[in-house]
This record gives sequence, C-alpha cells and structure tokens, in this order.
Amino acid sequence: MKRKLADDRPIFHQIRDMIEEEILDGTIEEGDKIPSTNELASFYKINPATAAKGIQALVDKEIIFKRRGIGMFVADGAKERLVKERKQQFKQQFIQPLLYEAKRLQLSKKEVLALFEEEGEK
Repeated sequence: MKRKLADDRPIFHQIRDMIEEEILDGTIEEGDKIPSTNELASFYKINPATAAKGIQALVDKEIIFKRRGIGMFVADGAKERLVKERKQQFKQQFIQPLLYEAKRLQLSKKEVLALFEEEGEK
C-alpha cells in the first residue's frame, strides 16, 4: 500500500483507486485477501466509515467480495473487469478527443500514427 493520500479527490475514491491499481499491477492478485476497513483506517489515519465507503465501491463493482468473519478478497475476473473499464475510460478521455482534434486538423490516419511513433521513440 502506498503511504500517502494527497490529492484533491475524496479519500474514499483514493482508497478505491489505490486497491484497483494494486490489482492491475499484480501487487494484489485474484483470490488475495485485502486489508480490512479498520486496517486501512489505521494505516491512513482516516475514519473507518471512509475506508468502508471505498471498499463498498469495489464490492458494488464486483471487484472484491466479503466473506463474513474472514475478510475481503479480490474476486475472480476482477483484473479483467478493471482492464475493460479502464480501456473504455481511456477511449473516452484520450482517443475520442484525439480523433476529434485530428479530424479538425485534417490529419490522416497515417499522419496520426506517425505522430504516435515519433513520440514513442522519445
């Protein structure tokens, strides 16, 4: 777990996103137990209800599941669901605006790809 919660977003979003990132980068794998709300609250010095809200967001997305009396675990297929969601976000946040601007500048597909390759070589 990273130690610092520091951006302007609500803390429960940061908790949710931190766990998602750890699943995506393989730090936490499917089937692994994740820290409890009390552990997260203690570690980050936040209210347990705030940690619980971040965890609940992941439960609602079926990324983690609860085993009563045992803990919370990463669900099977969680990484695949997160990748699918992130690809959609990437498309909306970056690809669509890029294509819109390329069209405004009358850039061909070949020119756009050449720009990508040029930037990738830096």
